[in-house]
Amino acid sequence: MSLQPTFDRTSAVYDSFMGRWTHVFLPALLRAAEIVPGQRVLDLATGTGESALRVAEALGSRGSLIGADFSLSMLRRAQGKAGGKSIRLVAADAQSLPCRDAAFDRVVCQLGLMFFSDPVAGVREARRVLRPSGRFGALVWSERMPWASLLAEELVAHLPARRAELFVSVSLGTPLRLERALRDGGLREVRVTTHTQMMEFASFDAYWSHVEDGSIRIGQMLRDVPAGTAAAIRDRLRNRMAAFAAGIGLVLPTDVLVGVGTK
Repeated sequence: MSLQPTFDRTSAVYDSFMGRWTHVFLPALLRAAEIVPGQRVLDLATGTGESALRVAEALGSRGSLIGADFSLSMLRRAQGKAGGKSIRLVAADAQSLPCRDAAFDRVVCQLGLMFFSDPVAGVREARRVLRPSGRFGALVWSERMPWASLLAEELVAHLPARRAELFVSVSLGTPLRLERALRDGGLREVRVTTHTQMMEFASFDAYWSHVEDGSIRIGQMLRDVPAGTAAAIRDRLRNRMAAFAAGIGLVLPTDVLVGVGTK
């Protein structure tokens, strides 16, 4: 399963939805990975650069940062944001990095590790480029993300052969699974914590607009079902999400997991 084409398509609308959650959740990753001024840091799956910008702020003028991603469309958008920031962007496969051994003090990966074809291989590669006692940190979606999981449950009934792709976002979505991936990748002193935020939408229609434009990535799969089926999925989701109504909008509790380990 290759997810690169879906992320290329998502790049144009990524910041309208997913980018804001970088701002909400990334501080927990930076704290857990112990990012401080002056370090050399690699940001894997940097996407449109939102995570790299936040890491650069934490590093200050004395640090150095490389942002890597396999999607050229994502990197082009990141380049437009980098401006005068000291961020070097590179196109790279996180499981085969063009970096020398022990090159970085820290490696971080925000909302990317679960999309690697082999997450354990990605952790091993991150470990390779870490200096001794360096730290790797990953932030992944947990299984509690109803704005995506309810949609995936509806879609899988019509696209059963694509189950793995529909649920890949939560493939590391329990503390045990994330911890195992980090340990199997060779890290020690592994620790996983859970962080919760309320994901708010002004209305169901506001939520559905993110599904239709693909900024909620699995929404792109609606294009692979008949129009009538897509409309039926929308109507079922509207009814199911009524349980999360609050005031005039929707409020959906959403968890992420932050896992860190030491080389």
